[in-house]
Amino acid sequence: MPDQRWNHNVHYHRAVLNELPPHARRALDVGCGEGILARDLATAGVPHVVGIDRDANQIALARSAGGGPQYVHADYLAHDFDEPFDLVATIATLHHGDVATGLRRLKQLVNPGGRLVVVGLGARQWPADLPWDAVGFFAHRYYRLRRGYWQHGAPIVDPSLTNRQTVAVARRELPGVRFRRFVLFRHLLVWDAP
Repeated sequence: MPDQRWNHNVHYHRAVLNELPPHARRALDVGCGEGILARDLATAGVPHVVGIDRDANQIALARSAGGGPQYVHADYLAHDFDEPFDLVATIATLHHGDVATGLRRLKQLVNPGGRLVVVGLGARQWPADLPWDAVGFFAHRYYRLRRGYWQHGAPIVDPSLTNRQTVAVARRELPGVRFRRFVLFRHLLVWDAP
């Protein structure tokens, strides 16, 4: 049975799954937390899924849920993976460190012809974000009434870069990156490795 918990990050798992390359045999979930996205990727038919997180408690919870993925307690910036991945995905993790450094490392982990998918968040920029935040305010309440709201136990860090600054960094580090803004206080970066 699929996990029924909901929050802004879980809401955008579908955005990651929609970007899953049809040929994907290996996928990496960076900052996997309790492993919900990793299990979703395995359920979507990816034969080998790895979730990595530097929080030991989150990895313990992910492992206890089972479901097929391999879980690694380590920092993705330093961990030595056996081989690259057809899909590297991360949700609300990139802003926990230097965005440029993170993107360079994530890029290294993608197989030629593979894909990097980042669901991130940016610092509020007023008044430019006001329309997005207004829609997000009402969308959040709608979904919260329908689904409830799950507060995960992973560490939370406020982003230091705005969405605009994040896109500028991404365009420098990932030529050809595609950007999309979401109403629930998130954005999407998609990059295809040559």
